[in-house]
Amino acid sequence: MRDAGPQSIARDGTALRSRADGRGQRVRQVLFTLLPQTVLLDVAGPAEAFRIANQQVPGSYALRFAGPTRTVLTGIGLQIGALRPLPRRVEKGTIIVVSGVVRGTFDTSAPEVRSLCRWLETVANSEGVTLMFVCAGSIVAALSGLLKNRECTTHHACIEQLRRTEPTALVHTNRIFVEDGPVLTSAGITAGIDLALYLIGQHLGHQVAAAVAREMVVYMRRAGNDPALSPWLMHRNHIHPVVHRVQDAVSRNPAAPWPAKRLAEMRAPVHATSHGYLRSMRSARLWITCSACASRWRESC
Repeated sequence: MRDAGPQSIARDGTALRSRADGRGQRVRQVLFTLLPQTVLLDVAGPAEAFRIANQQVPGSYALRFAGPTRTVLTGIGLQIGALRPLPRRVEKGTIIVVSGVVRGTFDTSAPEVRSLCRWLETVANSEGVTLMFVCAGSIVAALSGLLKNRECTTHHACIEQLRRTEPTALVHTNRIFVEDGPVLTSAGITAGIDLALYLIGQHLGHQVAAAVAREMVVYMRRAGNDPALSPWLMHRNHIHPVVHRVQDAVSRNPAAPWPAKRLAEMRAPVHATSHGYLRSMRSARLWITCSACASRWRESC
């Protein structure tokens, strides 16, 4: 492995890697824990989001994969080997990701589940640790005592099981994800990507999270009770390259004047943009006016 470069320590103890412009940047460990019959997308979706974020901002995340066993057979039949053992200690600022398992295969008394729960109990209070439970991973959180008197959610098919497992928890039934202190829980499967994008936005900025979402070709979504997410993510719930190209330009300099003629001069590889074309996109609700975007973004600067 190549030398990661000079490092120092942040206030919370997280490693800092020097960037070319001289500013410090946190290198966060993202530790995925896998159980037998893991839902692979619960792991692969968030892992890909963090990987792309690290590509966008080099040195921001380091991914690790561990479990109670060295090898697991995932729910789709793919075997994953060479998993690291669950560490006795975790670095400050680590994100621990616990994925769900295929419905009908989750034996809460299985040795692997008990082992993971015991481990979570020992590391949950480590300084700066974020606990991210995807899909039915919330059941593991409950079994570990981490949802006592907390708000949470899970896959819609696991709601009642979660309520039975931790009666003191306030379980939400219609949320993409719920954040309660250092414990974050998400709804089923793809919601783990939304949760990863949310954390990326918190760590690296919402523009980076939006760029990751675009690279993954997924919608930017947010929890229904969380209006505080940045307006930088608003009006990005589309995959139209022309609109994204214009929005990218405006977001880089929202204070500049953006007349329609200037926007029309921007050309994307798949379309010859024109003023009339942009107007037609507005009428089709695929375009929000430049002035509206710029106004919201100026307020956020």
